[in-house]
Amino acid sequence: MNPDEPAASLKDLAARILDEARHQGATGAEVAAGDSTGLVVAVRKGELETVEFTNDRGFGITVYMGARKGNASTTDAGPDAIRETVRAALNIAKYTEEDPCNGLAEASLMARELPDLDLHHPWDVDVSSATERALEAEAAGLAFDNRIVNTEGARVATGRGCHVYGNSHGFLEAGWGTRHSTSCALIAADDNGMKPEDWYTVSRDPADLDDPVEVGREAARRAVGRLGCRPVETGSYPVLFAPPVAAGLISHLLSAIGGRALYRRESYLVDSLHRQVAADGITLREEPHRPKGLASAAYDGDGVATRPKSFVEKGVVASYILDSYSGRRLGMTTTGNAGGYFNLDVVADVRPVAELMREMDTGLLVTSLMGQGVNLVTGNYSRGAGGVWIAGGEPSHPVDEVTIAANLDDVFKGIVACGDDIDRRGNIRSGSLLVREMTVAN
Repeated sequence: MNPDEPAASLKDLAARILDEARHQGATGAEVAAGDSTGLVVAVRKGELETVEFTNDRGFGITVYMGARKGNASTTDAGPDAIRETVRAALNIAKYTEEDPCNGLAEASLMARELPDLDLHHPWDVDVSSATERALEAEAAGLAFDNRIVNTEGARVATGRGCHVYGNSHGFLEAGWGTRHSTSCALIAADDNGMKPEDWYTVSRDPADLDDPVEVGREAARRAVGRLGCRPVETGSYPVLFAPPVAAGLISHLLSAIGGRALYRRESYLVDSLHRQVAADGITLREEPHRPKGLASAAYDGDGVATRPKSFVEKGVVASYILDSYSGRRLGMTTTGNAGGYFNLDVVADVRPVAELMREMDTGLLVTSLMGQGVNLVTGNYSRGAGGVWIAGGEPSHPVDEVTIAANLDDVFKGIVACGDDIDRRGNIRSGSLLVREMTVAN
């Protein structure tokens, strides 16, 4: 497929929708349209289980009538559907309250120069090849250890899509992206019960995916590593968050300095700009133009140009995370983050994980978290956790179903160092994070 053809078609669709909104009397409008295809193959116990093909196309329109706003969406791109969808959005706008913060982002902030982010790498994989890859991952995991007693299966997924955004400032741009993955989920067992675990690899470019054998083995390694859990004595200990859960921990800080939480005053970090909120060795850096980045973007959901920046610099809030609406609510300018943040790096004093374990001496390495016990208003944090108990600076035994608790303010200010085991699979890149002290309870 020539990628220029769907892009041109979607841009033409977006332009027609904007024209219709203008014709029906909208004072401003913005439209997002998408066209995507995908394949997901799932296997279990050595056999093909499901094959799923996806082919989605649709658009959403947001209209403004002065300070009133309405939106609607449809998967039908016919002329009648366009008219009715725009009419529906305008009818909603008529009955909403005026909000002076509504409206498009300023025209001067629209992205003008779009860097090539190298996000489009189609994978010429058919059902047979995808099935073979998934079976390879599952078989490697099942053969890893005789304590792997069952499987929840393995999956291979590939998708590509074109996204168009346009608004009545005259901004109209299209971009292609791909995303591919391989995952495996296994179950280990001993006399004390069964423990499930999984692992995955994901990338824009199929050439960058981990070998399926390694995916299966890592899932098995993690499942077996959860066997033989023993209780621990309740107390205050250093806690080391493994990379996948460390990224989740950092996401709470980012949410707390996000515009919506701030203007609603639902964050413990209200009025925190230029204040110390984390250890002075911690910087949170956004890199939206990273080639092949899973969250790379030349412009945000408002059409505003993205740029590299730090939200937290040496522990101090350097910038909130704002779109045009939340910026207006706070009396500030958008930071180009409509839709969230784009490729967030945790920049810190990086040290070998073994060294961090020796420094903590006795404490908990957290590899999994459960529950939703995070209160951003107060900063109180209390979640179920599983992982490995560290004694004398060395892994001692698995731990499961303990509770870790602290206030997020103390957690982030108590980060000692970041490990060199950086997980590059998500929107947040982080190594293990060592926190000086948290309560650990059975």
